[in-house]
Amino acid sequence: MNKTDFHFDLPEDRIAQCPLEKRDDSRLMVLNRNKNTIEDRHFSDITDYLRPGDLLVMNNTKVLPGRLFGHREDTGGKVEILLLRHLSKTDWEIMVKPGKRARVGARIVFSADLKGEITGTREGGLRAISFEYTGIFEEIIHEIGLMPVPPYIHETLKDNNRYQTVYAKHEGSSAAPTAGLHFTPDLIEKIEAMGVETAEVTLHVGIGTFRPVKCDVIEDHHMHEEYYEISEATAKAIKRTKANGGRVIAVGTTSVRTLESNARLHGGEIKAYAGVTDIFIYPGYTWAVVDALITNFHLPESTLLMLVSAFYNREAVMGAYETAIDWGYRFFSFGDAMYIE
Repeated sequence: MNKTDFHFDLPEDRIAQCPLEKRDDSRLMVLNRNKNTIEDRHFSDITDYLRPGDLLVMNNTKVLPGRLFGHREDTGGKVEILLLRHLSKTDWEIMVKPGKRARVGARIVFSADLKGEITGTREGGLRAISFEYTGIFEEIIHEIGLMPVPPYIHETLKDNNRYQTVYAKHEGSSAAPTAGLHFTPDLIEKIEAMGVETAEVTLHVGIGTFRPVKCDVIEDHHMHEEYYEISEATAKAIKRTKANGGRVIAVGTTSVRTLESNARLHGGEIKAYAGVTDIFIYPGYTWAVVDALITNFHLPESTLLMLVSAFYNREAVMGAYETAIDWGYRFFSFGDAMYIE
């Protein structure tokens, strides 16, 4: 397939620049694959589509304020980095701007307590950096780092917690699993009171999730590796749900990629595991675990839009996107949601 098959024109004013005051006030487009229907609801209505015995699987990763500004120790040239993936105790994979100032051996000063040396180049123009610091690394990052909101958001985020899910636990992402931003503690409590179980996985969102597809033929695109974990409790919950005839409902594309990666690794079963995934899901994919999907509206020609298209079909999803534009839906990270069952 060609990446242009996933192109659509989005008016600038459809890109949500800030979150709504109340998370679950977002709109919800409901697609039913069997009936081929589209409904316009609000996210708080998600309970109308859940059944006792279902299992909601959420990604509990937490966004790291990993956008750091520094300068070359020798020249004073300004450097901006984004922490992407923890490689060892002191080493990280990073994105750098401008890359020409981050050649191997370059030393960068971020603060009096934090310096780093570029130790290698990595796939796709990324770098490896080894940090030297005085004190506790995480505390330094929280003191000097900024939340890495996407570049299409031009307004200043007033509350960093609004770029975190209410169930975020394990820090390590460079972007939020945005489908989960619509949930509130009260809504989760209401869902669980219905007899719907919840379970958590961890996938630390990195460049693999949002890197653009540059290949004209999408099958030639290669996803960057991202770290994920599935606990024994979550693996058992999924097996129990399937055995009892319930549905596994993934909250977000990162949860999808975690579950389907794990199943592919273990012959169709879900098992407790910690490792990396580079799974790329696009139309034609054979699904192993996920029965329904909660997601946001994604960028044109993105791997996320391709994944959603694989879950239904390209024509139906692209048609739904055009309908969302006509209906005034808000797009991308702080935008509205879609539920596909």
